[in-house]
Amino acid sequence: MAISDGITHVVGTPHASNDHMFVPELVRSRRDELQAEFEGRLTLATGCDFHLSYENLQEIRHAPERFTLNQKNYLLVEFADYSIPPSLDQSLHELQLAGLHPIITHPERNPLIRSQPERLFKWLRQGCYAQITAQSLLGKFGSAAKEMSEVWLSSGAVHFVASDAHNTTSRPLKLKETFDHLAAAWGQDVAQALLVENPKAAFEGQPVPWVPELAEDADMDGSTARRKKRFWLF
Repeated sequence: MAISDGITHVVGTPHASNDHMFVPELVRSRRDELQAEFEGRLTLATGCDFHLSYENLQEIRHAPERFTLNQKNYLLVEFADYSIPPSLDQSLHELQLAGLHPIITHPERNPLIRSQPERLFKWLRQGCYAQITAQSLLGKFGSAAKEMSEVWLSSGAVHFVASDAHNTTSRPLKLKETFDHLAAAWGQDVAQALLVENPKAAFEGQPVPWVPELAEDADMDGSTARRKKRFWLF
């Protein structure tokens, strides 16, 4: 499915939380099995959707490669839907001090972040990145997620778009439809940056080449957000 859709790289990112036991050695073993089947056609790597639990934060200090994308220096961070305590700001900062680059995953699908977007803007100004789900832009996670994705794109608050695939039906490993949607609405360069160049940099542990200008004059709910000029950073 991924190959036929034009996808070249995939990172398997199971949850690492109190509710989902994360065993990196097992995940990488499964990765090796799949890679052997698709060698030369698809590049597979591992990581996780990291929850900022006490246990995870203790362990990542000693072995960050157990959690990071492709065992480099980018880390997917997922927040709970029911609580975002103020202490998480400091936790994100400590991850950055350790040389990691936190990527906030699917904030447009989190009702707490949607209702408190100033928290997201604070994290981005602190140096974090944001990743939205491809299907959110197509309206497949509801109108609220779609609208907020568009608002944050206008505000320069999106750095990655990912499939967040879970299965082959309702949550498929497909991105081309979203790429075409972004190219039509925002331009080919934006689609290429969000779905190719920035993800490739994170995959390789390199600096993100495309960082949109974060709107300073937009209301935090995005109601007065204007489309800002983009620029490239090398």
